[in-house]
Amino acid sequence: MDKKRNKKKTDLRLIFQGVWAFITNSYLTGFLQGKIYQGKLKSICLPGLNCYSCPGALGSCPVGALQSSFSARGNKISLYVSGFLIFVGAVMGRYVCGWLCPFGLIQDLLNKIPFPKKIRTFRGDMLLRKLKYVILSVFVILLPMVVVDVTGLGEPWFCKYICPAGTLEGGVPLVLMNSALRETVGFLYTWKLFILAVTVILSIIIYRPFCKYICPLGAVYSFFNKVSVFKITLDKEKCVGCDKCAKTCKMNVNPSENPDSAECIRCRECISACPTGALRDSFSCLSRLKKTDVSADEG
Repeated sequence: MDKKRNKKKTDLRLIFQGVWAFITNSYLTGFLQGKIYQGKLKSICLPGLNCYSCPGALGSCPVGALQSSFSARGNKISLYVSGFLIFVGAVMGRYVCGWLCPFGLIQDLLNKIPFPKKIRTFRGDMLLRKLKYVILSVFVILLPMVVVDVTGLGEPWFCKYICPAGTLEGGVPLVLMNSALRETVGFLYTWKLFILAVTVILSIIIYRPFCKYICPLGAVYSFFNKVSVFKITLDKEKCVGCDKCAKTCKMNVNPSENPDSAECIRCRECISACPTGALRDSFSCLSRLKKTDVSADEG
């Protein structure tokens, strides 16, 4: 019964992710013509990792926007981009990763592909997760600021040399649909395809490897998990220490010990797995509060 309930919750999340991904990438003309949408909506950042160069993307990726501000002349930090990240992080934390990130959805779907031996964890797993903070510091902030050309402009290092989401959502479709671009591809494009291929293979074997080890956006939102408005809480009086939540968590978090872990993407599967209702999030708290108010009114 618990497995069926967990599957239903997981399916609901996948549906939500799919609908959101379609809405934010619904510029169908771009896919048909091999062009990037350049309308007014493009100046708006979307909360998840969604490549600016995706033919269907209606908005911008906050990581790309952050790099652009650091790589501009004078290294002026965009108040809009930084404010956007702080606001979204303070409200949702890594709910964005679990529910609103198109590349997170792609990894979720890839991990559903059967494989003889799925890897849940390995030696050095938690240490390797620190890598995403290094990538954020070095490739998103430091290099775009420090390494500049003669005009004083830096490069989008993460997008240009690492991001597999950009390759999948932007690079591959645009190259396939534009013969002129196909003639210009070289080592860099091959390198990005290699990173994408490795990410796809690892995503089949390991749950969300990009989110765990690489994603600088996840690194940013992780700083807010303990203070965000919407988060998971634990009622210690109800917790019986069965560890079902820890066994269910694909991010290898133990919610009974640390429900606000920086690694938690708020997928809510631990809440569904908890037999005593000790775990709940702010959404379920609001729902219960609403029910209490209705009961009080009826009384």
